[in-house]
Amino acid sequence: MPDDLPFQHQRQRQRDRQRDRQLQLQLLGRAVKQTQYRQHRALDSALAAIGTTLSQWDALRAIARTPGASARELSAATFQTEQSFGTLATRLSAQALIERRPGRGRRIEHHLTPEGERVLKAGQVVADGVLGECFAGLGDADVGVLLGLLDRLNEAASEGR
Repeated sequence: MPDDLPFQHQRQRQRDRQRDRQLQLQLLGRAVKQTQYRQHRALDSALAAIGTTLSQWDALRAIARTPGASARELSAATFQTEQSFGTLATRLSAQALIERRPGRGRRIEHHLTPEGERVLKAGQVVADGVLGECFAGLGDADVGVLLGLLDRLNEAASEGR
């Protein structure tokens, strides 16, 4: 049994390292979620001053990036279900911020109206200020590193790793 002692200590150190990593990952996940939550609350509050919400402004951004996109494409781009995006698009259309036009087949294309473009631009000014405050504690190099790490995680997830 005494000959087993170094092996037992090695296995215990491995278990301790694994438990430490698991705890770190839980803390990291919570920190990312906490940062996202604080950022979203600040954006939603500030965007209310120009008469829109974060969900609406995000949809306007997605439509501006891909004019003529379908609801399916836009729901994926805005992290919503197709049904949720459809409801949001109906609201944006009623506010004259977007137009929905027939496309090929059953496809409905989405386009910004001039008023939608105005709200999008006003929202960008608001978002620039809010995001500047949210990330004020990070220097340019830190922002670059954080962005690079998050991009790497997202790429790995999209590749199925």
